[in-house]
Amino acid sequence: MTLSDTEKRINDIISSMSDEEKVGQLFLAHCPTGEAAIEKIKQYHLGGFVMFARDFETFSPDEVKNMIAAYQENSKIPMVISADEEGGSVLRVSKFPQFGEQPFKSPRDLYETEGWQGVHDETVRKCKLLLSLGVNMNLAPVCDFTVNEEAYIRKRVFGVSAEATSKFIEIVTGVMKEYKLGSSLKHFPGYGGNSDTHKGMSYDSRELEEFECQDILPFIAGIKAGADSVMVSHNIVGCFDKDYPSSLSYPIHDYLRNKLGYDGVIITDSLTMSAIREFTEGKDPCVRAVLCGNDMIITSKYEEGYNCVLQAVKDGTVSKQMLDGAVRRILKMKFDLDIIK
Repeated sequence: MTLSDTEKRINDIISSMSDEEKVGQLFLAHCPTGEAAIEKIKQYHLGGFVMFARDFETFSPDEVKNMIAAYQENSKIPMVISADEEGGSVLRVSKFPQFGEQPFKSPRDLYETEGWQGVHDETVRKCKLLLSLGVNMNLAPVCDFTVNEEAYIRKRVFGVSAEATSKFIEIVTGVMKEYKLGSSLKHFPGYGGNSDTHKGMSYDSRELEEFECQDILPFIAGIKAGADSVMVSHNIVGCFDKDYPSSLSYPIHDYLRNKLGYDGVIITDSLTMSAIREFTEGKDPCVRAVLCGNDMIITSKYEEGYNCVLQAVKDGTVSKQMLDGAVRRILKMKFDLDIIK
């Protein structure tokens, strides 16, 4: 089998990288403020940043564009610059008037008022806005499904039905792929009616059959549409793994890779929450996150995580083969999105 030009370039990049540079690629770090951002890029060779509302609120579009351009200029390997711009209650950019006439609508409200064409057109507008600023990945779309009005995730989901949610995900992912704005299907394997894991651990006792007939369907639709990444939740889902949060679960990642055949980038939901450490004996959770199959780790504690993963590589806990596999998937995604030209 002959290698494509992209595969050859990826091989060349990996062969030229130090362990430190490879480990840095695994981290999708919470963006530091001010001059610290560029310092951290250089020190930890970071794979990317997650940007928040504070990174947009007091800045003009040109200021944001220049800030992100400075991040890229100071990174040896161009970075993933991501934000959560779901629409509705989760907005990082369009909630501020300098970035547009009105905030992006929630998926459900958008469909109810403008139908499938509205879903398509709004996604195009999101792609154009984010890419114009230098944001090259939207941590969306939300694949979760529930009709429980009391559920934490309800206001963020498309709802209606699992089948309609799947069509929504197919449309949104397809548009994002067309515009080369990175997508992230979340929160695998599906939040359902569970509680907010930002505030504590959530336990899901539903049967596997319910997941496969309902929650998994939108993820399958997104994978078929060419999603760039899948984000894994912190819910403990008993039918997969009763002992660990999904983000730290071997069976969850095995199912995603081998049952669903997903070969792209897998990303953790933010590992910053303190409850996660209960499952790693108080230690930094990033090593287990890598071992169980995550490629990129979202965290504000990336300095500690970086040092722990680097040590795990040096002592053989994380094999060079596993590290290179994760880096290869990350670099391929960056090529696919034209982050690396």
